[in-house]
Amino acid sequence: MSTIDLPFRATIEEACAWMTQQTGDAWTLTRLLEHELTPVVWLDYDAAYPELFGDANGGYAAPIFFKDDVARLAAGSEDILITYTKDAYKLPARLPEPGFRRPLDQLRFQKKDLERLVGQLKQEAQHKPQPAAKESESGISKDEVLLAFSSIVRLDLARALDDATGIFGDDGARVKASARKSKRNAVWNPVTLALGLHDVYRAPLGALKRAFKSHDFLQAWQGNWEESLRLLGK
Repeated sequence: MSTIDLPFRATIEEACAWMTQQTGDAWTLTRLLEHELTPVVWLDYDAAYPELFGDANGGYAAPIFFKDDVARLAAGSEDILITYTKDAYKLPARLPEPGFRRPLDQLRFQKKDLERLVGQLKQEAQHKPQPAAKESESGISKDEVLLAFSSIVRLDLARALDDATGIFGDDGARVKASARKSKRNAVWNPVTLALGLHDVYRAPLGALKRAFKSHDFLQAWQGNWEESLRLLGK
């Protein structure tokens, strides 16, 4: 697909097409407005409103930012109604009632605003935390449990996992029904398991914290573990 050349002031169609190409998501006028982009419409010079145009005798691009005017556009209006804008000197200006109407196809979005929004969205995507593994869908294997936690607790952890009673069973840390066909298929939620080892078997919290930082297979659970500790005041 060829790259869309974004003009200095883009129509609704051009802006949406460019945003779609940049983000991979579908864009509409409503979505652009929801992201607080300020559209503009070109006002040709009108001698009836000298205070609005000043020295801009060719006209200027008037911004549409008044909440009622924006809400009307976002709701699917068939035309543009501007009741409040800024004059050619960028000072706030209330327009004579009932305001200025223009065809919807005269609405424009400025290139710099669209580029700034794309940059913001990409930055947010880079810093968006990865979702923690879902307890009902995944866990860690018996071998991984032993590798991470067996040296921390004073009990035969391998046997406890095989017996699957208490915190090690389906009502505790073991992911429900993961061992339905074979014990070999069983997996455990490491966060629930670690909290149970601490509460029931007095496993040192410091050692459990180090375990989550030391093993690659626990990395996906790190955020959930830290959030659980925060909620528990630990």
